[in-house]
Amino acid sequence: MAGLSPTQLRKFQEDGFLVLEGVFSPKECDIMREQIQKIIAKMEVPSHCRTEFSTQEEEQLRVQGNTDYFLTSGDKIRFFFEKGVFDKEGNFLVPPENSINKIGHALHAHDPVFKSVTHSLQVQQPHFGGEVTPHQDATFLHTKPLGRVLGVWIALEDATLENGCLWFIPGSHTGGIFRRMVRVQTDSVGSTNFIGSEPNYKDSRFIPTPIRKGGLILIHGEVVHKSELNLSTHSRHAYTFHIMESKDTHWSQDNWLQPTPELPFPLLYT
Repeated sequence: MAGLSPTQLRKFQEDGFLVLEGVFSPKECDIMREQIQKIIAKMEVPSHCRTEFSTQEEEQLRVQGNTDYFLTSGDKIRFFFEKGVFDKEGNFLVPPENSINKIGHALHAHDPVFKSVTHSLQVQQPHFGGEVTPHQDATFLHTKPLGRVLGVWIALEDATLENGCLWFIPGSHTGGIFRRMVRVQTDSVGSTNFIGSEPNYKDSRFIPTPIRKGGLILIHGEVVHKSELNLSTHSRHAYTFHIMESKDTHWSQDNWLQPTPELPFPLLYT
């Protein structure tokens, strides 16, 4: 991918996000989607680890943030599910391939197809997945002193108003970080909590960003964005990852996601 033009860079700096069409070919997108189906076909998740993914604060803390399966997923490929896909015993109520909300967080390290996409990037929290409520990526990924976290969102299918495209509040990346998800215990597997609170955002402030298959959206770590629940008959698969500015910064030890000796964050520049 060529560098951004001065006009594109200015647009990103003003809005906090930038839509770039045609970065990946349809064939490249199809290869990633086919690979996900192969991964799901081999999926083995014990019933007690079958976690419904949520970006609602109370549900995050209760269902995700207090589970070893979630907190130790930074160097593994693990599966997080849509709501309502299990019965009380944890058995699937829908076909497993239709149950996934997100797959994370080390596709880039363990799967050759996704590794080729994110090769040699300093990447955190890569995943393949779906709907999120309004948030800032910096809520979950933080450096000290505060450094830039850049999200990369790749549309593997057309993302439209009907099937759950992203929505942004332009310029909201200049207001600071409102909320952070942190580990309560940083030296052992413990639980998570939130510092601060997310404001109530008026729906009228969000603008939709439809994008065609193969397009890419650059996302400033502090811009407020969301995606709606997909109630259409068309899937909306996307592959996302984050790049951290590492010069003169260090990764916060209270982030929920931590690198491990087995899988440190790879560097863009060495």
